[in-house]
Amino acid sequence: MMKHYKQSYIRGEWQEVKPVATLVIHDSFTEEPLAEVALAGAADVQLAVAAAREAFDSWSRTPVAQRTALLRRVGEELAQEADALAELVTREVGMPLKLSKRIQVQGPIAAWGAYADIADGFAFETTVKNSLVTQEPVGVVACITPWNYPLHQITAKVAPALAAGCTVVLKPSEMAPASAYALAHAIDRAGFPPGVFNLLVGDGPLAGEALVAHAEVDMVSFTGSTAAGKRVASIAGTGIKRVALELGGKSPSIVLPDADIALAMKHALGACFLNSGQTCTAITRVLVPSARYEECMGLLKVGATAFAMGDPLDPSTRLGPLVSREQRDRVMTYVDQAVGDGAQLVAGKNPETVMPAKGYFVAPTVLGNVHPDAKIAQEEVFGPVLSVIVYADEDEAVRIANNTSYGLAAAVWSDDRNHALGIAKRLRAGQIDINGAPFNSAAPFGGFKRSGVGRENGIFGLEEFLEPRAIQLPI
Repeated sequence: MMKHYKQSYIRGEWQEVKPVATLVIHDSFTEEPLAEVALAGAADVQLAVAAAREAFDSWSRTPVAQRTALLRRVGEELAQEADALAELVTREVGMPLKLSKRIQVQGPIAAWGAYADIADGFAFETTVKNSLVTQEPVGVVACITPWNYPLHQITAKVAPALAAGCTVVLKPSEMAPASAYALAHAIDRAGFPPGVFNLLVGDGPLAGEALVAHAEVDMVSFTGSTAAGKRVASIAGTGIKRVALELGGKSPSIVLPDADIALAMKHALGACFLNSGQTCTAITRVLVPSARYEECMGLLKVGATAFAMGDPLDPSTRLGPLVSREQRDRVMTYVDQAVGDGAQLVAGKNPETVMPAKGYFVAPTVLGNVHPDAKIAQEEVFGPVLSVIVYADEDEAVRIANNTSYGLAAAVWSDDRNHALGIAKRLRAGQIDINGAPFNSAAPFGGFKRSGVGRENGIFGLEEFLEPRAIQLPI
């Protein structure tokens, strides 16, 4: 049944949007209309920011224990509808349901309680010689989030901002609104004071830019493309606002000669094809020693065929569709250009590939003989496309890994853990996995260079929304 998102949540009430436009989003697999979204404009932005500003003084003085108790209730409320929400996210984004349940929903739900624990144990006041240093909430925060991991990205901003004592206006992606509406309902049921959290759904050029430019917004926390992040930073800069940006990536995996090649190739495929490549930290470049290139190609070709495409609600599906027809076409343009420029199509769409009859699919793609400076090796594709690059020695591998404008994530593989650690320390990236180490949600998350500014997750995510203040006391 088609859903209709026609309201904003402002000052603790659901209000009808006066739409500047209406968007129909489609099921990523069936391609049938999934939801109709009324897009808010500047009028809703004005109402939402005013509500957040009015609520700030009281909320910022609310005891931490009361704030964190409400955060925990949000997690409890979301947990009541976890399965239904996971299915909605799968239909919007295309991630296979078994992964959506764990990654798109269960992880973010748990994070609400985790941020409550962090805030409960955080030292909001410390003493430095004769100064009392207090950590003060930044103020009204505009949270602008993407469609690829909707509840995860929303939670990484909204939960720590509220825990810090900030008030929030959330503008999620209009392409995947289900998570934002589910969260607003959970916050409403949890009993947050009116105006502490506000939701509006609109596009970037109208609602997003109006929100970023608003004089009463003190901070903008944005996740999205590097191009959009530059625009956000330039607008926010005119108001001297604090800005946190989590942007794109072109993450490399350096496979050293002594690595377990089979395991490294398996990991590269999984890290590239997760969420059909619609992941900012996706491993999209694998750097292999020239002497082992053919071995790697054989493993990748066989491994890619194991990523069965199909209905993301089917438990046997490993690779779902992309979010939209436009995204699929964009990815295929990159692949076609790379092949035209001389890359070898090791795995991907060819005359023998059996593609699903419907859905916005890109076949799991591996490109060999990719030049380090090629467009496919330099730009974020956001699809299931892995580029294989050969290096002569580890110094060249490090140079190639660092030779993009991005620096979000990376991986290193070696039988010698200390050697791998030494290589990792030479990489200009915000988070680096050694030998497939698991993601750590308590560690700082963010990027170097054009991958962003600031950090999310754990105590680092809470601190993004705080301003230190020094009160000098007489000696």
